[in-house]
Amino acid sequence: MAQSNKNAQKRESRAERRAAEAAAVKARAEQAEKERKQQTMIGAIVVAVLVILVAIGAFTVYHNTHKTSDAQDDLTVEQAYDKLQEVKDTPSLVDKKGGLLISKNGYGKAVEGAPTISIYMDFLCPGCGNLHRQLDEDLQKMIDAGQINLDLHFMAFMDRWSTDEYSSRAANAAMYLAEHDSDPSHLISFLEKMYAEDFQPEEGSNYKSVSDAQIKKQMIAAGVSKDVADKAFNREYQDWLDAIDTYTPKRSELWNVSGNYKGSMTTPTVTINGKFWDMNQLSTAKTTLAEGLLESIGLKADQVGVAGDMPSIGSKKGPISVTTGE
Repeated sequence: MAQSNKNAQKRESRAERRAAEAAAVKARAEQAEKERKQQTMIGAIVVAVLVILVAIGAFTVYHNTHKTSDAQDDLTVEQAYDKLQEVKDTPSLVDKKGGLLISKNGYGKAVEGAPTISIYMDFLCPGCGNLHRQLDEDLQKMIDAGQINLDLHFMAFMDRWSTDEYSSRAANAAMYLAEHDSDPSHLISFLEKMYAEDFQPEEGSNYKSVSDAQIKKQMIAAGVSKDVADKAFNREYQDWLDAIDTYTPKRSELWNVSGNYKGSMTTPTVTINGKFWDMNQLSTAKTTLAEGLLESIGLKADQVGVAGDMPSIGSKKGPISVTTGE
């Protein structure tokens, strides 16, 4: 009877270990899936596949890396920066690193004392769509109230995941809009419409071609004149975008500091006053993007859009951690 009890205990112990292992694998898979939805790896296709392992099931994420040209890969960040500065057809409104600054004062005129939120994006990136759908309304309110400066960085590395270079066409159109329409709210509205769930296309094998005419329709709906929209598709900034796509991922200050993509850049990437904002902390803190952003800059929800109520971090400090409050 005693031996029978021991065998039963052993079986229970083994079953408990298997259950614990299965739970751990499931948790890792769920976290990887959350990161996959929020972030797109630059230079990699992320595919989730189901595999069966003895008594447990797990999701394994495979990375099929597509390298850029050897010449580009061999460049240091300094050399890539120099190449960017050599591009002739560069948008006049962007800074040396490709940022397009927006504030209540217009393009390129920062509000003194306000934090600067930088967003690095690709128009095909699903995580970018998710971010903009959650944040754009609050961002526009905070811009109008002079509570933040917004620094936009357009990229087009996902052209390979569409059949018609969607990322490049959309990014060129956005830059042309900024250069020829002096109202930044039109650009923000254009981003909202481009990232709308019923408009933003899926990437890869699920991609369905989007015409210039369809993008132009979104531009006009955002308040841009037909005259400007008609001329927004000559892709005059393509060389600049190519140089941006080479330079930006090499900037170590933009590399993930946690998660599956630690040590590499993904989109969307967000920095606050030039400091990396770790969005992986949001799931740990069980908070949303919108709530997490406000907490990270030190602004309460009922202060959004209220002129004179400024984020506590000011224009110098980095983001407040949503997990530690520091």
